[in-house]
Amino acid sequence: MGTTFNADEIFEMAEEIERNGAMFYREAAANTSDNETKRMLLDFADMEDGHLKTFQQMRKELSSREKEETAFDPYNEAAMYLQTMADSHGTEGRKSQDVKLTGKETTKEILEIAVNAEKNSVVFYTGLKELVPPRAGKDKVEAIIREELGHLAVLSNKLADLG
Repeated sequence: MGTTFNADEIFEMAEEIERNGAMFYREAAANTSDNETKRMLLDFADMEDGHLKTFQQMRKELSSREKEETAFDPYNEAAMYLQTMADSHGTEGRKSQDVKLTGKETTKEILEIAVNAEKNSVVFYTGLKELVPPRAGKDKVEAIIREELGHLAVLSNKLADLG
C-alpha cells in the first residue's frame, strides 16, 4: 500500500512553508534600500502571514476524520517525513533549495524567485493532494492550492508591471 496523508498533516506542512515565505520577504526587504521595494516586500510578507493564519484556521476546522491517522505510525515517522518535505520542498524563502539571498538581487530578480517558488508550491501541493484520500480531507488540500494560485497571480502581475 502506498503512503497516504491526511489534511491535518498537509496543513502542518503548509504552515511551515508559509513561515519560510514570510521570512524570505522580510529578509529581502531588509536587504534593499529602495523604500518602494521594501514596502512591497513587507506587504508580501504580510500576505504570507495571512496565508499562515488562513491555513491555521482551516486546520482548526478540520473534522476528526480529516485528522485521523491514515497509517500505523508508532515511531511518528510521518511527522518527521512531512517536516523534511516542508523544509526541503522548496524554494519558498530561498533562491533555491540551498542558496540564500545575497542582498544584491534586483526587485525583478526577487519577484522572479518568488513567482518560481509559488509555482513550485502549487506543483508540490498538487502532487501531495493525490496522497490524501477524500475521507481524509482531499478537498481541503485543494483549498491550499487555490490560495497559492491567488498569491501566484498577485506576484505575476507585479512582475509584469516591472516589464
